[in-house]
Amino acid sequence: MVISPEDQPRLIALARRALEARVRHIELPDIDRTLAPEVHCGAFVSIYHDGELRGCLGRLNSQLPIARLVAQLAQAVADSDPRFDRVTPQEVAGITFEISVLTREREIPSVDDIEVGTHGLIVEQGTSRGLLLPQVAGEHGWDRDAFLDHTCLKAGLAADAWRWGARIFVFEAQIFGERSRG
Repeated sequence: MVISPEDQPRLIALARRALEARVRHIELPDIDRTLAPEVHCGAFVSIYHDGELRGCLGRLNSQLPIARLVAQLAQAVADSDPRFDRVTPQEVAGITFEISVLTREREIPSVDDIEVGTHGLIVEQGTSRGLLLPQVAGEHGWDRDAFLDHTCLKAGLAADAWRWGARIFVFEAQIFGERSRG
């Protein structure tokens, strides 16, 4: 476990303050430098409204302390996920957060190495790259092949590109949040 149980609600609270600051056009309060300062890794911040995905942005790797990265991602997800409209001030109170703190990605030699429910996937071919977090397969009831197909589609590739030479990477995530499923 990378983020302690004590620091998890603190990171969620920071994400909420950061998103609200961006939406309301106010300055983000100082980030507590004691909040997991030794953790430098990738993360994703997902936001939900009425149990439905409202935005998700992240970075696979980062040299920033995790608190600073989470604050940046929470601000960006408020208005920069191209799949969604900007979060409005009226929505802020109904937003719930989920944070995924990532391990480093590693290429796998065989799709048999994928553990659905444990691994997130990255499929890469040429300049195309798609990523799905570990929890996505479970949320949709996908098996390994469906998870691979959807990761290829996310990359803008044919669904079966993983069968024809696309590179496959896995990673794991520590997932926590206040997410309501509606």
